[in-house]
Amino acid sequence: MTPEANEPKSRYLQYLEIVTGPLEDKRRYRQYKARIKQLPENYRTAADALERYLMLLGPADGAGAMAMYEDLAELFEQSVADGTPVRDIFGADPVEFVEAFVANYPVGQWRAKERNRFTSAIDRAAGEDPARREGTV
Repeated sequence: MTPEANEPKSRYLQYLEIVTGPLEDKRRYRQYKARIKQLPENYRTAADALERYLMLLGPADGAGAMAMYEDLAELFEQSVADGTPVRDIFGADPVEFVEAFVANYPVGQWRAKERNRFTSAIDRAAGEDPARREGTV
């Protein structure tokens, strides 16, 4: 039902993507989930927990999120191949690991917008010019 790369999308697919988001991202997500499903149980449990955390608190959306999840699958697949224990992947503080992991990916549009809105509100409340912080004045 998806068109080839050079083929224009039908009007139906265009409307469907407006409602559901890009179909390519959905295909990539299904491939990611299939990769995670192939991991040994303890790695799969850790990957599922990390995915849940990223879904709730991750900085990316859309294609940015998919790049992050694909890299996550690759990290776990390589760790399995190398025999790296789960604890060695995450270290003593899993939150510190995930913060370092997500720092490599662009901030999602909605999250960046809300961070900027929040920061600007605090600047205004403190009697400061939000534009000064950004170096635009």
